[in-house]
Amino acid sequence: MGQKVNPIGLRLALNKNWSSRWFATKANYGTWLLEDLKIRNFIKKNYNQAGIARIVIERASSNIRVTILAARPGLLIGRKGADLDTIRDAVSKLLNGREVIVDVVEVASPDTNAQLVAENVAQQLERRIAFRRAMKKVIQTAMEQGAEGIKIQCAGRLGLAELARTEHYKEGRTPLHTLKAFIDYGFAEANTTAGKIGVKVWICHKESMEEMQNAVNAKKSKAQKGAARQ
Repeated sequence: MGQKVNPIGLRLALNKNWSSRWFATKANYGTWLLEDLKIRNFIKKNYNQAGIARIVIERASSNIRVTILAARPGLLIGRKGADLDTIRDAVSKLLNGREVIVDVVEVASPDTNAQLVAENVAQQLERRIAFRRAMKKVIQTAMEQGAEGIKIQCAGRLGLAELARTEHYKEGRTPLHTLKAFIDYGFAEANTTAGKIGVKVWICHKESMEEMQNAVNAKKSKAQKGAARQ
């Protein structure tokens, strides 16, 4: 369970939240899912230098709200919000001119965000920095920033080796089987001269880093036993 299952999907509704927050009928589900993929691919491809950790898409009736969590929000907003308007217009064109609201939220601690750490290691591998050095550096930084534990795994032709292999380093605790543990997971790929190298990062936080408004807590909405009916 802990090895093969995505830690975020395993913890949905416990201490994780969905990245696409909407409900669709069978007729609209496929169309809306493809729209979400188009939006995410467009933003990640054109604004990757902003350090995008996550893109949350919410739908209410005909309105679409796109929230971008980024390490460098200034690159997305621009001077007086000019770049933000450009993003909104471009995303609106992808959706055939429908109204789109784009928000940008700054990631408080990029060094302890699993997705950003994975992308950081991947970029270092593409610059031909030794993989062990890159992995140990981000582990040290994350632990200094207050992470409870971190695990990094690189797989591929490491060091231009003829055969692909997997190496990982770990420090602190990362209990993948404990559902109540606040595990953050990130994955990135490095395109090197020897081929692709996959980078996976698991970071255990001491407390929840998620927005808890919509993530479950369904018990609060249930009527108490013996409650009077009106």
